[in-house]
Amino acid sequence: MTPADKHSTTSPAPPGLWFAFRRFLHDRFSLDEDKDDEAAIIQSISRGIEFRGINLWTLIFAIFIASIGLNVNSTAVIIGAMLISPLMGPIMGIGLGVGINDLDMILRAMKNLAIAVLFSLITSTLYFLVSPLHVAQSELLARTSPSVWDTFIAFFGGLAGIVAGSRREKISNVVPGVAIATALMPPLCTAGYGVATGNLIYFAGAFYLFLINSVCISLSTFLIVRFLGYQQKPYPSAQVERRVRTTIWAAVVVAIVPSTYLGYQLVRKTIFEQNAKRFVDAEINSQSRQLIGYKARFNRKLPTLELTLVGESLPADSLAKLKASMPRYDLNNTNLVVKQGNFKDANVDVDAITSTITDQVIQYSQASIARKDQTIDSLRRQIERTNLSRLPVADLRDELKTLMPDIRTFTASRALLMTATSARPDTLLLVYARFSRPHSTAEKQRIENWLRSRTKSPRVKLIVE
Repeated sequence: MTPADKHSTTSPAPPGLWFAFRRFLHDRFSLDEDKDDEAAIIQSISRGIEFRGINLWTLIFAIFIASIGLNVNSTAVIIGAMLISPLMGPIMGIGLGVGINDLDMILRAMKNLAIAVLFSLITSTLYFLVSPLHVAQSELLARTSPSVWDTFIAFFGGLAGIVAGSRREKISNVVPGVAIATALMPPLCTAGYGVATGNLIYFAGAFYLFLINSVCISLSTFLIVRFLGYQQKPYPSAQVERRVRTTIWAAVVVAIVPSTYLGYQLVRKTIFEQNAKRFVDAEINSQSRQLIGYKARFNRKLPTLELTLVGESLPADSLAKLKASMPRYDLNNTNLVVKQGNFKDANVDVDAITSTITDQVIQYSQASIARKDQTIDSLRRQIERTNLSRLPVADLRDELKTLMPDIRTFTASRALLMTATSARPDTLLLVYARFSRPHSTAEKQRIENWLRSRTKSPRVKLIVE
């Protein structure tokens, strides 16, 4: 084998497309750039675990603010409470402790998280006990029905939080965004509302939502810590390691599986309501009867669509056609209930009818007033244009008489001038004048210039006799 042959067999092949693509992905998605020191990150997260002094007072104040926001249904107030809440500290501490096998950090974070949850529940419960407002508003109700979407939000929010926290130059807008997106504090306040009002369903749903957020944020922190290759401590024994891992996966299953089922039911309910609306809009249309309202009640076994009609009663064959058309809108197993009759019918919601008729009268009156306003504005503009276009012929005659005392006859009007090459007319000031003597071209030009300046008309046609 010659040296040239040996060199050709040992030289590496030129990088191909796949190598270049991997290099591009690595350069774009690498988390090594601007990564802070491992000890500094651990120390920073560890400082946020403790709930004593300023952290505990800040938590209590934030709980009061969030409870007030939920009570008065103010989104802005709730967001402000989430921004000042220190609840992220122990939750990320649990994930970090699991990631580096630091059992002491895990236990310390869990202890402080339990303290934070306890004080949060006590504070929110006390507020809702003394608050004169006891109606559950939409912002509060939204925290009582967790779903798999909340799992995704908390997981990806936790990923963003730990990635931003591991940078040397902290990204200032990430941590507030994570606090708003994951929404740790409103569920605890809603759970306090459930305790204050004795509503265990509200308490269970809200506390489960908080549990979902906490587990998913801890899980995302654990995954990023392992991905960044932080140094792990050895567990005291294999039994302790196995117990920790089992606890982690049990918590993940508890958070994800029920929320997935609830999310699936939420999707089914939303699709059913959309299909019911399509059915009502397309099929319930008649001049002899009027739809007062409808209710789409979702049920896993037998959903119900209830229609309230007034006017002529719906014949049996028409009702059968309506039921036969329901499969076209994916309402195969839906029970159709039609309430119809006159105002004396007990099955008809008279309040709903009155409200609907009142709304229609108001809408018709508003439309009628709007049409009349448009007509009045149009007439006003027409009058203004007429006044602007009206020529003061007598005044023009008297003024022209001072310039040309020999004038005998005078008239002026605005006319439309059409050309053979254009379909758009032009405006022309047409003036007729008769004098007692002939005038020169210069004098006629002087009269035209005066008319053009006096009437603000760009085009003037003077006819002189």
